[in-house]
Amino acid sequence: MIAALAVALSAIVFAVAALHAYWGFGGIWPASNAEQLAKTVVGTPNIKAMPSPTSCFVVAALLAALACWPLLQVGLLPEPWPSRWTLLASPMVGAIFVGRGIAGYKLGWRDYFPEQPFAKLDRLVYSPLCLLLGAGYFALFFGSMP
Repeated sequence: MIAALAVALSAIVFAVAALHAYWGFGGIWPASNAEQLAKTVVGTPNIKAMPSPTSCFVVAALLAALACWPLLQVGLLPEPWPSRWTLLASPMVGAIFVGRGIAGYKLGWRDYFPEQPFAKLDRLVYSPLCLLLGAGYFALFFGSMP
């Protein structure tokens, strides 16, 4: 059960990482043009273009690293450091996702990311996904305790 959770978490986060890499290469899905994509996935005021490819690749790399974490934790990937470090850092990974999920429901967040359709998608998709991922990382942590 714990291994299945780890694989599911990794698959979801890897998919999000791959999407960011795709945007870094100039992809525009799920929008019809770059400006609409920026308004859909970034949402800052009056945004007209996506962040730089470098920014997209950095986010993709960070997400890919977070996607590896569950696989490290359950032994599906070899750990390059003592396993207790992986276990101790796991709640921090969960907290990152939970924090991002909660932020999407705070009123101040809307001041920084007011563009539509980002604002609506953030409340309906992005923030709930982050909360779910955070809960999954915490469940994995507590389920892996010795």
